[in-house]
Parts: sequence; C-alpha cells; structure tokens
Amino acid sequence: QKFLCSSCHNILKKALQTLCGHRYCSACLTWIVRNNKNAICQKCKEEDPNTLGEESLLAEERAFGDAAINKEISELRVHCVTPGCSWSGIMKDFEEHQSLCEYALIPCHTGCGHVVMRRKLADHLENGCVNNVTVCQQCHCSLASSECQEPLPAFPRAGAAGEPEPAVLLLCSGSLQLQSSFPPTQPPPNSKDGCCFSEVGCAFRGSKEKIQEHENSAVGAHMLLLLQHMRQLQGALCSKGFSPRPELNLKSAGKSICDLQLENKLHVFENIVAVLNKEVESSNLEILAFRRQSELDQNIIRGLELKIAELHRCLTQKDAGLSSLHKSLLFSEQASYDGIFLWKITEVGRKLQDSVTGRTVSLYSPAFYTAKYGYKVCLRVYLNGDGSGKGTHMSLFFVVMKGDYDALLPWPFRHKVTFMLLDQNNREHIIDAFRPDLTSASFQRPVNDMNVASGCPMFLPLAKLQSPKHAYVREDTLFLKCIIE
Repeated sequence: QKFLCSSCHNILKKALQTLCGHRYCSACLTWIVRNNKNAICQKCKEEDPNTLGEESLLAEERAFGDAAINKEISELRVHCVTPGCSWSGIMKDFEEHQSLCEYALIPCHTGCGHVVMRRKLADHLENGCVNNVTVCQQCHCSLASSECQEPLPAFPRAGAAGEPEPAVLLLCSGSLQLQSSFPPTQPPPNSKDGCCFSEVGCAFRGSKEKIQEHENSAVGAHMLLLLQHMRQLQGALCSKGFSPRPELNLKSAGKSICDLQLENKLHVFENIVAVLNKEVESSNLEILAFRRQSELDQNIIRGLELKIAELHRCLTQKDAGLSSLHKSLLFSEQASYDGIFLWKITEVGRKLQDSVTGRTVSLYSPAFYTAKYGYKVCLRVYLNGDGSGKGTHMSLFFVVMKGDYDALLPWPFRHKVTFMLLDQNNREHIIDAFRPDLTSASFQRPVNDMNVASGCPMFLPLAKLQSPKHAYVREDTLFLKCIIE
C-alpha cells in the first residue's frame, strides 16, 4: 500500500511526500493543485475528517521528493502483463523493456491506422500496409505492397546500340504482360471474346464461360504454341547476330525474381530500422530530459534540506526560549516576596501512594522569598513520612536555597519558621514552629543549589490526615502554609 499514489492509486512515479505524511505522484499532485483551490489531502479526509489541519493542505512547495520510497519502487520485482510476453525483472528496467517488447501493440508508422505487435510490424509493412508504396516500372503509378504482382521475366528488346534492355520488370496488375520487341501475330486479347493466348497464335473466340472452359481444356496446346513462339523469337535473334543470353532461360529469370523479392524485403527492413531508430532517438531524448530533471530535482531537494535544517535549528532555539519564559512565568505567578507562602497540593491520593511505593518519596514546593531581596527558600514534604515519622506521619521540612542576594544577607539564617496544615472547614489547623539551629549546616550560606532540609519529621499522623472528622484533604487537595517571621 505504501507504494501506491494517494490520488491515482497506481505505483508512485516520482513520489512526493506531503506535510501530512501521505505520498503522491509528482504529476498527480501538480494536477490536483492546479485544478483545486485550497486542495485537501484525500487520504486525510478518508482517515479522520475531524483532524484536518494546516498540514493537510496540498501545495507543490510544501511537498518534498521521497528518495527512499523511489529507490524501493525501482527495485521491486515486476513482470510484463502484455499477453504472450514472459519478461520479468525490476521496475527500473521495465520502461526500457516497454520500448523493446516484441508483443507490445504499436501504431504503424506509415499512418495506415493499423495497430500491430512490434514483432509483426515487418510482415504488416510487407503484406498488409496500404501506405507502403512502390512505383510500377511499366506505367509509373503508385502501388501499395498488397497491389504489387510477382515480377516476371521480360523478353529483351533491342536498344539503339543493339543491347537488350533489362529482362525483369516490377509491374502492377494492369501492366502485367509479356514484353516483346516483335509485333503480336494476333490482335490484342479481349477478355470478353478472345483467348488470353491469342498473342502466341491461339485463334479461339467465344463467350466468357466458353473461354474459361477452353483455357482449362487446352493447356497442352497452349504450351506448344508458347514453345513454338519462343523458338521463333530465338531464331529471329540468332538471324540478326544475337546469341541467346543466359538471362533468357527460366532459371535466370527465377534468379532475377528472387533478387527483386529480396530487394523489396530489404526496403521493408529499412523502413523498420528507420522506425526503430526514431524510437531509440526519442527514448534517448526522454532519458536525457529525465536526467536533467533529476539533477534539478536533486538541487531543489538539497536546498529544501538546508532550509529544513535551518528551520529545525530556529525551532529548537525558540522552544528553549519558550520553555525558559514558561518557567519564569510560572515562578512569577507562584513566587512570594513577603515570607508567607501557601502551597496547594492536588492529587493527594495518588501522590501518597507513590510515596508509599517509593516511586516519588518527596515533593518540593516552588521557591519563595522572605523579602523582595531576601532569602530564597522552599518546602519539602514526605506524605508517607521520613526518618522517625516514616510510615506513620506526614513529614514537613524547610529548605534554604542559593539565592541571588546571598552575598548581602546575614548568615546563618535566624528567622522563626511556622508550618500550618489548613483545615478546609476552618476549625482545627495543624500548627508547628521552630527556630533555626545556628550551628546546623542547614542554615548556613548555601554552597550548592539548596541546603539539607530541616523541620518536623512527625508533623501530622497519617490517621488524622485521612480521618473523615477533619477536612485537611478535600477533593483530593490539601493546603500547607509557611510563615517566616
């Protein structure tokens, strides 16, 4: 299926791939775009009309040559479907075979209107083509090959210098007769009332039917008349000093006839060779045009590949910039600069289960500040507990982070920290507070991104967190508050 055009559903020819990922023949895509304004990919319509988008719009400049699929197609095993032809091979050799296939039907180049197999073109030109013209040597009229009669030996006629003329003539049916330099002994035969052997002495006359019966029954007599006439001719020539030429015997005449037949066949073959030469020349021109087009296509492809690489680089840079802007926007939305921070935790049930299984043991809050240019801090919660509270309590810790203004702030960190878990019924908030241990590394100026967390490992029993008497968790959400004095 991947080798078929999305439009004509035939094997892809010069495959192009569109932005939506479907493939078209180069000619098919050109036709669709030229004949349809804002053409939409038919495959996209068939697969899911509800997902049509910008990438489904078809345009030649938005498609690119699919060299990989073209290579696969050129190596497909195929066979010729012309009846009688047994050729098989690979696709890239098929077009060459088509121009040479002996069983392919081709129109006769003479314009006679016939369509024949390439292998039978010679026979058609020799025996069936009405436009394969020869000139009659007697009356000089134009003949089709089907009208040309078998040539016969002619009797020599003395020329001005006493030399006999050629003994073989190519005649039309109207001019087919024995030629002689001597006058006939009888008047010219009339097909209606005289025997056709009247020129050699037969005096029979009658109706057409009687003449037919006479010719059938008088074959022997006619041969004797013909032999006698031949002897008279030979005697007359000898009396004038001419010796019988070898060309006058039947064997020599037969050879001349064969020569003429061979010459006629050579003429036919010359016509065939001329046609084949024209086909080869046409094929060579097409191949040259294809090569030039291929070079142009390759240059276009290389240019498009460079543009795609540049666009990809720009998109990567823009994605990084958008990601940075998104983080900055998110931080600015959630950041606090007055030492009071409210942390909303959603999907508590799932996150508690992740903490129990060890998938996500703890959660960090967004960073906040004690003042506009104060300490940068955050909270860390273990929903399933940590240390002495692991598995029984929710643990809540305070983390001092590396900030932009640490060089101007007094160290260690000395401010009182108060934790609150808010009851969403506003009845019984859970409150715990501590003052920093000034000797602890957790409250010294950070060397890394954040110090070790410090706080309340047994902040709230898990049983109380999940108790229906309290509203610490409602709609799978809880609120933690931190106040820095």
